[in-house]
Amino acid sequence: MTGIPAVSRRAVLGGAGAGLVVGAAGGGWGGRASAHRRKELLGDGRVAFHGARQAGIVEPAQARVEWAAFDLAAGTGRDRAAALLRDWSAAAARLAAGEPAGDGGGGIALDAGPSSLTVTFGFGASLFDKLGLADRRPPALAALPAFPGDALDPARSDGDLWVQLGADDALVAVHALRVLRRLAAGVAVPRWQMSGFARTPGATPRPMTGRNLMGQVDGTNNPRPQDPDFAAKVFADGPGWMAGGSYAVLRRIRMLLDDWESLPTDRQERLVGRRKSDGAPLSGGPDAGERTPVDLAATNPDGTLAIAPDAHVRVAAPASNGGAAMLRRGFSFHDGLLADGSPDAGLLFAAFQADPARGFVPVQQRLARGDGLSRFLRHEAGALFAVPPGAPEGGYVGQPLLEG
Repeated sequence: MTGIPAVSRRAVLGGAGAGLVVGAAGGGWGGRASAHRRKELLGDGRVAFHGARQAGIVEPAQARVEWAAFDLAAGTGRDRAAALLRDWSAAAARLAAGEPAGDGGGGIALDAGPSSLTVTFGFGASLFDKLGLADRRPPALAALPAFPGDALDPARSDGDLWVQLGADDALVAVHALRVLRRLAAGVAVPRWQMSGFARTPGATPRPMTGRNLMGQVDGTNNPRPQDPDFAAKVFADGPGWMAGGSYAVLRRIRMLLDDWESLPTDRQERLVGRRKSDGAPLSGGPDAGERTPVDLAATNPDGTLAIAPDAHVRVAAPASNGGAAMLRRGFSFHDGLLADGSPDAGLLFAAFQADPARGFVPVQQRLARGDGLSRFLRHEAGALFAVPPGAPEGGYVGQPLLEG
């Protein structure tokens, strides 16, 4: 180590992150403060795997993420699934500490350091039926309703198990995924995989809210750990094995960037409700800044609403959705070109919440009906996973469920 303090997932994290509620690049609360101190190695950053809650939820978004879903192999029962989670948790703890974790990763990250690696595990609804645990499936894991405009590809959606690996070095994240995939051989079969990126800590002279691929400063109104109701919005009360866990809604959202970039800047700003230059709300006047509160009642001199009726910040605001909120933690993706030459690019969107029926569902229903930004977005894959609480030293994620 070079003097960088260990990062605790329980720490209150300052700054601001990147992430439209549904439809642009997401994040936590800006770059890690330690990572922004010059002359210190980004690779030395460490986030403990063991703890009351899983890492990768409240931590700032790293520079790279790998998402992967797995389905249990035929004949896999609860004992083998438990052994897999035990092996996965042990490997994740070693990797997060910067220690070797077996020979499954090809040695590609031997000299990179842990790079603030976080490994997060989630359970899909189908897992419970396959393991004879249907009576322990939480009601909050009920299937999400269909939303207007959805075109979800089943081959890139859902799954029995989900793994999220984030790191500030791409090789570290890919190496960790390779290790976990090798450990799953014969027990769980890969279903789909997605890769994303965010701003690298240290790329700006000070921690700043990131921009999404639409060029917008994005994520200003994300819930923060210091908010008095943060835990109630993000973490579940129960059932027993899920107490302190969360529910992750995932979406692969392609942005119609060629169409978006053809719009003049003032039109883009009207659809979002914020200035493109600095993220200030259009309701705040020329002296407003990014942190100026949005005033949904403000009007222009001609009497029209400063924040348009279909502007994203209005439609997505908790005040417009009965207080519904969630912790957005998303990453941009750019996977080359489609057959028509347009970019296959957009957002890998994750929303963590105590209950999707009170978080993602009402907000997305409203966005699908009335968000002007939705004309430039295509929801192409999705999933919902229960994210159990963390594991203590010597234990593994999901142990109370699989051994209870």
